Amino acid sequence: MTLRLTEADARALRRRAEHEGRPMQDVARQAIREYVEGHSRAELLDRVLDEELPQYAEALERLGE
Repeated sequence: MTLRLTEADARALRRRAEHEGRPMQDVARQAIREYVEGHSRAELLDRVLDEELPQYAEALERLGE
């Protein structure tokens, strides 16, 4: 896989990597992992809410009164 960055993105990544004392590749891989994990959790939560919440809608509505 080849990842092409804009000059601004490459500079930001380089600065972050230098600040952390890590290779740019490691910083980029970590950012990708965090992005994928974060979106996977959000999608799971959305799915659970869409599928499970409706069965409790009446009870939740009563609690809100």
